[in-house]
Amino acid sequence: MKIASLQPSISIVLDQLGRLDSLVACTRYCLAAVPALRERNLSVVRDSWSTTADELLAIRPDLVIASVPYRNESLAGILKAGCPVLALAPHSLADIEQDIRLIGAVAGAGERAEQIVTGMRAAIEDVHRRTADLRPRPVVYCEEWGKPLIHSQLWVRELVEAAGGIFLGEPGAVTTPEAIVEADPDVILAAWCGAGDRVPLEKLAARPGWERIRAIRDGRLYCIDDELLNTPAPTLVEGLRAIAAALHPELFVTTGGIRALEPSRSTSGCV
Repeated sequence: MKIASLQPSISIVLDQLGRLDSLVACTRYCLAAVPALRERNLSVVRDSWSTTADELLAIRPDLVIASVPYRNESLAGILKAGCPVLALAPHSLADIEQDIRLIGAVAGAGERAEQIVTGMRAAIEDVHRRTADLRPRPVVYCEEWGKPLIHSQLWVRELVEAAGGIFLGEPGAVTTPEAIVEADPDVILAAWCGAGDRVPLEKLAARPGWERIRAIRDGRLYCIDDELLNTPAPTLVEGLRAIAAALHPELFVTTGGIRALEPSRSTSGCV
């Protein structure tokens, strides 16, 4: 099975399955997410949003695997050209588990896929067990994008709840700076798609009126690495640990993936 991966989540899963040898093409984002791929001299293609049929026909993979976000027109063109496509569109942690099993099945690593799913569940349950009885539960605003402001998606809500928090708003919905001021969350977590760990926290803190938000006043504004929250892969477990460390620093310590706003910069600048 020769696979073309159009999203880092696919490459991460194949790596954890021990099936990197099945890859014949991936994106530059996959090379960043899975450093071991840089030594394999793979064909580098564009992502699920913009890859063309011509790119893939030159490689002739047995299967193209795409995942959200993808553009239907791009996938339709690839299918029309005769390339088999597996398009994944997970919303919840349960969906992500099923996708891991599906990738494991097509890659001939079904047993390993079950082990990965079991490990993810155990890690999530461990955090949930340690936070289940904590009160009060902090209200958490998770921002996936800043212009416009967009709430993080459903699986992030599930992770926040597993970490003993209350997710503010509707997953994936657009909101406004004023609505967040009115909601007055206890913690703000920013993980912008494609931004890595480079969310400008000082600019978030300086949004009009945000100096009144409890999270800003208490110094609980954080950036969590994009790939730890927005990539539907086993790496979400590390994202959960980062969330838990932000919500309950007295209980959880993380080795990375999270950055707090420097106190002296909490109200500098403007947006």
